[in-house]
Amino acid sequence: MKRGSVIGNVAKDLGLSVKELADRKFQLILKAKKQYFNVNFENGDLLVSERLDRETLCGIKSICFINIEAVIESPLTFYTITIEIQDVNDNAPIFSENNFEVEISELTSPGARFALGNAQDPDLGTNSVQSYTLSGNENFGLGEKITTDGIKYPEIILEKSLDREKQSFYELILTALDGGNPQKSSTATVKIVVQDFNDNLPMFSQDTYHIRLQENAAIGSLVIQLNATDEDEGSNAQITYSFSHISDNARQLFTIDSLNGDIKVLGNLDYETSENYEMTVVAKDGGGQVTHCKVSVQLIDVNDNAPEITMKSISPSIPEDSPPGTVIALLNVRDFDSGINGEVVCHISDTLAFQLIPSSSSYYKLVTAGTMDRERTPSYNVTIQCMDSGSPSLSTNKTFHLNISDVNDNAPVFEKMNYILYIGENNQPGTSIHTIRASDSDCDENGKITYNVLNSNVEEIPVSSYVSINSMTGVLYAQRSFDYEQLREFQFQVMAKDSGSPPLSSNVTVRICIIDKNDNAPKILYPSPDTEGSALFEFIPHSAEKGYLVTKVIAVDADSGHNAWLSYHLLQVPDPTIFTIGLYTGEIRIGRD
Repeated sequence: MKRGSVIGNVAKDLGLSVKELADRKFQLILKAKKQYFNVNFENGDLLVSERLDRETLCGIKSICFINIEAVIESPLTFYTITIEIQDVNDNAPIFSENNFEVEISELTSPGARFALGNAQDPDLGTNSVQSYTLSGNENFGLGEKITTDGIKYPEIILEKSLDREKQSFYELILTALDGGNPQKSSTATVKIVVQDFNDNLPMFSQDTYHIRLQENAAIGSLVIQLNATDEDEGSNAQITYSFSHISDNARQLFTIDSLNGDIKVLGNLDYETSENYEMTVVAKDGGGQVTHCKVSVQLIDVNDNAPEITMKSISPSIPEDSPPGTVIALLNVRDFDSGINGEVVCHISDTLAFQLIPSSSSYYKLVTAGTMDRERTPSYNVTIQCMDSGSPSLSTNKTFHLNISDVNDNAPVFEKMNYILYIGENNQPGTSIHTIRASDSDCDENGKITYNVLNSNVEEIPVSSYVSINSMTGVLYAQRSFDYEQLREFQFQVMAKDSGSPPLSSNVTVRICIIDKNDNAPKILYPSPDTEGSALFEFIPHSAEKGYLVTKVIAVDADSGHNAWLSYHLLQVPDPTIFTIGLYTGEIRIGRD
């Protein structure tokens, strides 16, 4: 089929709409070096993208299938598409040689048969070689020899006796025909030399030799020693060996010794490139008689290929609130070895946070095994190891980096459970009181904090009239000058809120204590300063003795603490010895008799 030929419609066969193919990232995965097929996402047609050659893809297999893995996401689904490649007659028969030389003794009786090299046709069935024809002379006819494995070899049949003295050389045309439509053919020249009598053909012990050979066989290793026998004597019994038909790739890998029939390894064998080789060997005696045998070499796989890991779909990051079972990546694992050497098991190294789930014979899903926490582990280096079952086992590691993106799952946390702050009275409005600090384990906008004072009243006055806070820095400011004698303390709440969506917040209680200053003078209550005149008269009996209590001065101070501790002193006394005053009591007594 030509490139661009339509094979079928993937969308219809899978029950999908054409739009879903692109939206759900439909992709074809072919286990071959070339991408032979692709999909038209405009109509869903499955198209041929590379020239198909059944003989290259499947060799001599009678039935040729190509399996394509199809993957579609959301949800992740796998399909297997099987395409049968049907043979067409695109190869003509090919003879192993353009010229065949046959030496026939003039004493050979009519009816004798002489084997010729066969033609090979990579096509199958009726498209392969079906018949041979011979033209050129009435002395010779054409026959066929069919070996035990069904291969036809053309043979020249001597129809009439030869006379070397009359004619010593004949040239015939051998034609190989396949059964295709249109029919294809090829020709070879058969040169017959009439010689003296040689009545015995070389003989192999069997028509076909089956050899099993390990793919790591060293160059120069013996594959088989062929030994054909000839009952003639002298030069008629001297046998030489050669390949009469061998494929180009086999010719680079095997060689035959023309004298002793040893077939040896010539190049590096690879089971994964080709697992079997067939070659036809001709044994020719000194009299020109030939015989053929087939050597079939079956390679034995050796574990010489490590598994290959291909990441088909991968997420570079996932949010930390992803549920267990979230798909992170889709892996394709393959091993070119066969049998147990190609059986692969994969696991994850050094972490319990993820697990591999087989989804088909060669695919794994990498999923989360539990919940993620970016604040504990912001990223992972995930190493996947795949190991085959050969002996010794071969393995491959694949490491990729996965980031855990932040989710706003942490509220701000204050440095303290509550704040008790002190400020002296008579402060200037705008004075900085303290810095309120909170932290947030989240990052970026989720960890960006703003502060504000929650609305409340202090003695029926909004707290915002007393304090304010810088929303970015958390610095707390006094909005007014405080008076200890009017307000000794008050409390309010500060809220720290992050910038996530939705935002999270926390509150803390702040208690402001006003520190007293000595800003009030003592006030005398008794004797009352409101008494008329500038002096207060007290009467003392003449009999009063020393220590007699004349009166007591009573005073108060609106301040507190030391600022309210009072001491009393007499300022204007005619004679300091007459009266005394208690320093702390204010009692005025007679100082002498």
